[in-house]
Amino acid sequence: MMKMDFPIEETVKMRRSVRSYQECPLSPDEKQRIDRYIAGLTNPFSVDISFYLLEGKVSADGEKLGTYGFIKGASDFVGASVARCELGLEALGYSFEQLVLYLTAMGLGTCWLGGTFDRSAFAAAMKLKEGDLFPVISPIGQPLEKKRVFDSMARWVAKSDSRLAWSSLFYCQDFSRPLTPEQAGDYAFALEMLRLAPSASNKQPWRVVQGQGVYHFFEAHSIKDGRHGFDIQRTDLGIGACHFHLAAMERDLPGRFVKLEDPGIQLPEQVDYLFSWIGKETLGTIC
Repeated sequence: MMKMDFPIEETVKMRRSVRSYQECPLSPDEKQRIDRYIAGLTNPFSVDISFYLLEGKVSADGEKLGTYGFIKGASDFVGASVARCELGLEALGYSFEQLVLYLTAMGLGTCWLGGTFDRSAFAAAMKLKEGDLFPVISPIGQPLEKKRVFDSMARWVAKSDSRLAWSSLFYCQDFSRPLTPEQAGDYAFALEMLRLAPSASNKQPWRVVQGQGVYHFFEAHSIKDGRHGFDIQRTDLGIGACHFHLAAMERDLPGRFVKLEDPGIQLPEQVDYLFSWIGKETLGTIC
């Protein structure tokens, strides 16, 4: 079982969305470490993800890369793209969040941006292939110790410091019976790390149903925004899967992600099945 480069719980709880940065670029050593980590990134969905480290000064057209005032002082950014394919957005979310957690462990600030940046300028700087999906970017840098009033307001509006309770996210056998940490057993830690994951507008769209040796992942649709031709919440499900998977690996819980033809669970309205975690044995108490 692969061991992680950073402690999962400590890093997950340390990560914050940083919107104000010291006006200094990444050092050559920091860039080298980041490039090396990106080169070794994989995801459990076997989808190729392309990453781009960008300097924020200018785009390909010589214009400054913009974030509409949401980010201040950042000199460096990272973007990611993926070809349209099954579980492509989930794979991108997984790999991007693993990078974000690594950057957090390095002491660097990040902030997931899905709609509050100049998409065309960043796409030009990244020289994207036609048809590739480009859902997110993040600034990278040293956080500014003195936060702007805007930063606190943004966290308050997004309810960034709150998360839904277990009873609203995790279920046993079907969607009528909430799952408790005691019933989750050894997987309680992995599910709690998933619960703490970031998501667009903090909507927390993941829903998980525990079965016999399996955890089924679902998307609860809560954002209606098709402006860019993709469902940003599928990226959120990838973020959640990253937290769940890294936590499971840290606790040496064996298993793998698969997409089943039919999980055999009746779905509430506005809920879709995406994929499942198949463990090698039942490590929770079935209710």
